[in-house]
Parts: sequence; C-alpha cells; structure tokens
Amino acid sequence: MYIGGSFLGAQMKLLVMTATLLAGGTLVSVAVADETLDSSMSHAGTYVKDSVITAKVKARLAAKHLSTLTDIQVDTDSQGIVWLSGKAPTQDASDLAVMTAKSTEGVSRVHNKIRILQ
Repeated sequence: MYIGGSFLGAQMKLLVMTATLLAGGTLVSVAVADETLDSSMSHAGTYVKDSVITAKVKARLAAKHLSTLTDIQVDTDSQGIVWLSGKAPTQDASDLAVMTAKSTEGVSRVHNKIRILQ
C-alpha cells in the first residue's frame, strides 16, 4: 500500500490534523472549565468559612447557658464580620453576646443590632 502522495496519504494527513485540532480544543476547554471551577470553589470556600464562624459564635453563645442569649441571631459576611441581631432582656446580656462573638476565632469585627427589652 503506497501512502506517500496518494489519496490515502492525504486522508491520513487530514485525520492527523483533525485529531490534533480536536485535542487542542479539548485542552483549551478543560483549562477554561478548570479556571471556572477554581473561581466557584473560592466562593464555596468563602461560604463555608462564613458558616463555620457563624456556627462557632452560636456554639459559644449556647455554652454560656443563658436562655437570654437564645433569641440572638448570628450572621457572618465574607470578611469575618459578625452581625448580631434579635432581642436581649438587658444591656449586660447584649454586651456578653458581643464580647463572646468578638473573642471567637475568625471574627474580624462585630456589629450589634440587638434590641434591649426594657
């Protein structure tokens, strides 16, 4: 079978070129998909970090064994800033919640939106 300058040789070259182009296109697609996945994963990582901080603050508030702290909601943003809201019976209870949140690992700042019920 002579392939050099024949019709079969031209088909073989075309097949090799097509395979090369397809492989190159696949690599580009994989690189783009990988970059998109990395971006999505960083957002997911941020969400998990925020959730962990929120859970830590809630656990520490619960560990105080004060029923007055159970009406306090905790939210954390992507910079580790904690937002406390809800109700407390006294200013002391509100202050305790703020001190507890501030001393929790990963918390960068605390915003106190707790209402005092007096």
